[in-house]
Amino acid sequence: FSLTLQMKRKLDHGSEVRSFSLGKKPCKVSEYTSTTGLVPCSATPTTFGDLRAANGQGQQRRRITSVQPPTGLQEWLKMFQSWSGPEKLLALDELIDSCEPTQVKHMMQVIEPQFQRDFISLLPKELALYVLSFLEPRDLLQAAQTCRYWRILAEDNLLWREKCKEEGIDEPLHIKRRKVIKPGFIHSPWKSAYIRQHRIDTNWRRGELKSPKVLKGHDDHVITCLQFCGNRIVSGSDDNTLKVWSAVTGKCLRTLVGHTGGVWSSQMRDNIIISGSTDRTLKVWNAETGECIHTLYGHTSTVRCMHLHEKRVVSGSRDATLRVWDIETGQCLHVLMGHVAAVRCVQYDGRRVVSGAYDFMVKVWDPETETCLHTLQGHTNRVYSLQVRDFHLL
Repeated sequence: FSLTLQMKRKLDHGSEVRSFSLGKKPCKVSEYTSTTGLVPCSATPTTFGDLRAANGQGQQRRRITSVQPPTGLQEWLKMFQSWSGPEKLLALDELIDSCEPTQVKHMMQVIEPQFQRDFISLLPKELALYVLSFLEPRDLLQAAQTCRYWRILAEDNLLWREKCKEEGIDEPLHIKRRKVIKPGFIHSPWKSAYIRQHRIDTNWRRGELKSPKVLKGHDDHVITCLQFCGNRIVSGSDDNTLKVWSAVTGKCLRTLVGHTGGVWSSQMRDNIIISGSTDRTLKVWNAETGECIHTLYGHTSTVRCMHLHEKRVVSGSRDATLRVWDIETGQCLHVLMGHVAAVRCVQYDGRRVVSGAYDFMVKVWDPETETCLHTLQGHTNRVYSLQVRDFHLL
């Protein structure tokens, strides 16, 4: 009922609502197609009996079957119909005052359901969405809890797109194909974007952000690399060690000791940690126990970068080469030579290796044949980082 009043206030008081005529309408009716068009309305009910019949409840009248109609009832009803409107109201007031509480309760049980009509479900979908578009987002969320059909309408993606535009929320970065959550219910990316932005705004206004945890353990040494996986963080430092931290508590779980030079690169997956150092080696560690499983020898200078994919890791070094390793056996499978300066960054997807170096070059490799497929020229200085996604390289 309160929802109906809110909608009525908004429809009655145009100054409180963004007018559709000004180009700020929350939804465009033309965007919702209808295969049936407008449904012709039946004649407006003139009596309460007509209203009940229109609601399909004409056969549900509550009757006291054990009592015969009192004598003169029909004559009184005919007389009642002949009275004017004010006379009928006066007669009803007197009749109610003469009733016992149980009789008034009976009348309420008969009358109230007739005015609790779901007017939204009687409208074509595009008109129902037009009506709901006047609601604020908070009211839309409440409307979605009314019934199944209202929830389907309140989840409409175009409806939430307009709400996002009103608040200046840009298109979600990763709008995926709308997926069905339950039969009849479809996820709205625009609704998710609105809720996400609302939460961010609320957090900023309330200032209920937790202070960050500071992980102390490498003393005054430089932290040269950092990896995050699940609830664990691994940091590498020029103090020759790696430390495994709990991302939940901020405590240092264990320190990995074994390198004889600073650690400059690392990778982590599940319980496996791989590190590269200025001592020219890679080490494979068990993250749970801190045990060094393998030490990989082959590079003749600092291991500056690496990338892990399944059971293989590709390392890049200041010796201008890349090496492909099997982390289970510790064997070097392939050596990629072609750069003429230190290799600074590398990506590996299981099929191709892409590397960037201080020779201003980016190279694409087939690791199985150890051949350079492409040399990408254009940079005028050292290549420090790169990212590969699908067929695009940055």
